[in-house]
Amino acid sequence: MSLQELIDSASALSTDEVVTLAHSRDVVLPNKAGTMALITLDNGHDHTKPNTFGPKGLGSLNAAIDAALARDEIVAIGVTGKPFILAAGADLTGVPKLTDREQALALGRIGHGVLRKLQDGGKPSFGFVNGVALGGGLEVALHATYRTVSVAAGMLSTPEVFLGLLPGWGGNFLLPNLIGADNAVKVVVENALNQNKMLSGPEAVKLGIGDVLLESADFLEQSLLWASKVLTGQLTVDRAEIDRGEAWDAAVARGKAFADVKVSGAAPAPYRALDLIAAAKDNDRDRGFAAEDEALADLIMSEELRSGLYAFDLVNKRAKRPAGAPDKSLARPVNKVGVVGAGLMAGQLALLFARRLEVPVVLTDLDQERVDRGVGYVHGEIDKLLAKGRIRPDKANQLKALVTGSVDKGVFADADFVIEAVFEELQLKKTIFADLEKIVRPDAILATNTSSLSVTDMAADLEHPERVVGFHFFNPVAVLPLLEIIRAGKTDDASLATAFAVGKKLKKSCVLVKDAPAFVVNRLLTRFLGEVSAAVDEGTPILDADRALSALGLPMPPFVLLQLVGLPVALHVAETMNRAYPERYAVSENLAKVVAAGKSSFYVWPEGKPVVDPEVEALVTVGDKPSTADELRTRVLTALAEEIKIMLDEGVVAEAQDIDLCLLLGAGWPFHLGGITPYLDRTGIAEKVNGTRFLPKGVASLA
Repeated sequence: MSLQELIDSASALSTDEVVTLAHSRDVVLPNKAGTMALITLDNGHDHTKPNTFGPKGLGSLNAAIDAALARDEIVAIGVTGKPFILAAGADLTGVPKLTDREQALALGRIGHGVLRKLQDGGKPSFGFVNGVALGGGLEVALHATYRTVSVAAGMLSTPEVFLGLLPGWGGNFLLPNLIGADNAVKVVVENALNQNKMLSGPEAVKLGIGDVLLESADFLEQSLLWASKVLTGQLTVDRAEIDRGEAWDAAVARGKAFADVKVSGAAPAPYRALDLIAAAKDNDRDRGFAAEDEALADLIMSEELRSGLYAFDLVNKRAKRPAGAPDKSLARPVNKVGVVGAGLMAGQLALLFARRLEVPVVLTDLDQERVDRGVGYVHGEIDKLLAKGRIRPDKANQLKALVTGSVDKGVFADADFVIEAVFEELQLKKTIFADLEKIVRPDAILATNTSSLSVTDMAADLEHPERVVGFHFFNPVAVLPLLEIIRAGKTDDASLATAFAVGKKLKKSCVLVKDAPAFVVNRLLTRFLGEVSAAVDEGTPILDADRALSALGLPMPPFVLLQLVGLPVALHVAETMNRAYPERYAVSENLAKVVAAGKSSFYVWPEGKPVVDPEVEALVTVGDKPSTADELRTRVLTALAEEIKIMLDEGVVAEAQDIDLCLLLGAGWPFHLGGITPYLDRTGIAEKVNGTRFLPKGVASLA
């Protein structure tokens, strides 16, 4: 098929595409450089709906490039985007509908066929990166002969590996040959697997992706002036010579080791991308692009991509419209926040409230020394943000002035929202709320950051229990985006709406959760860790147990997770769950022994590698019935399938998708697995345990 035939065939299938049109206009360049055909990509929406490329959009760009190349008076082609956006890559909404590998193969060939005309057309081309440039959007610029980048441009990246894809329109070949294999591995694989890390405009130019960094106020005018100087020979663009020796191979090897740590071989995308980068050392462009087409087609047809797209859709759509949240018009304003406690968690919360809400935040604790330490922690973290250039000096001073402390809870009298962050002991929290109720206004929200206790019990003796909500953050607070919002037995809609409004301002993804023991994430993690601990108690070596779960590509092994959570916290939650559900949640005697001995981990880390602490080994008592890796994985996944079904039957959340969202955002469940419930469906465990799937066939799956 010709390129146009491929475009026409694919466009016929692309019925839901929001088409990004390529608008072309003639621009007379300064310095008598001639006339440029300036192509502006625009889907007709504002910056909240970025430009994306489906077959019809690529067809529009193809026509605009062809028209420019056909005119002798056009000396160069420029490509830029609508305000703040160049393009956010391929339109992936139609990908789940593809059932034929040839259709998937065509998508790669169309992208390569259109964009390479910027290189092969016989006229110099310029990519004017004015804003967001993700995936295929960045690849548009990579195909251009020269690139200018706005200093205000953010979100420059190739995020495909994060979703289960790879850069499919030239990125795996063009990037290493432009910026070297070391930098290409960083951009394509390491940044993508590091929670989809983005580059700023200055960072992209420093790496060599852009040729020049220009101010944003008159970016297009300055880009046209710069282009004219290049075309007239007043400027020569020099690029660093690429090291094509051992450094190239070493970069690929480093990338594979990094991928092993992140996904443990459980996701194919990073390894396919690294293979293409390795081959780009010796491949010519045609072979490189053809290999990219084949790899892209394989990944498009894979379960991992369907899973990644399902997860992406949850995070970008469902998380923005929380199921069951009351009408936002009921929310009350929050102009002052109180935090009870001044420990590490309280300090993290105070910093977050101050940064996001920009209202006064006051901490209280039992004595002045603790209060001073808590406020000092927050001010110290603000100083770190300033030192890293994340905030300006005036903002640092403003934030420090907002965060204060006191030993007198009377400072909460005019607070609109007070959250407690003290030790997980029900009677202590009940006492704190009883004291607060005598001080705060009747309509002030009382929130608890409890990780496992009943919010209803906490509010039971209050005069106004309707204003008590659970507000469960995950540690570290600044990093993990999930916020479980718990509706207690008497919480009213206005209080709940206020909680959701605050959560949104904090830039957290909020999920409404029923007041059930340990809510969602901690309930499932405790069941998960309980099964692993039981297997160890029965005789499975600790290191073997950790390795057995690595095949899932989890963010960290179970006993490393225990260390992060904190052994005393994990024990406390296990005891709470044992009281609630003794038939499913046991308390490991070995864990209790290790906590009683004051140990913070089962491991020591000589030379950076985990080794079971000899003192821990001497403490624990184990049986003689070890599990194999397969047996342990099956045991853990069976327990999770059982617990999730029970939670859905209990109405802990509205739907299975909310459990998936909670584990993706609060526990680091891998995107390439899509979510715990589709994974349990695909592996057959859900039907084996419960007699039914969690999701309909076709959701997050080829089935």
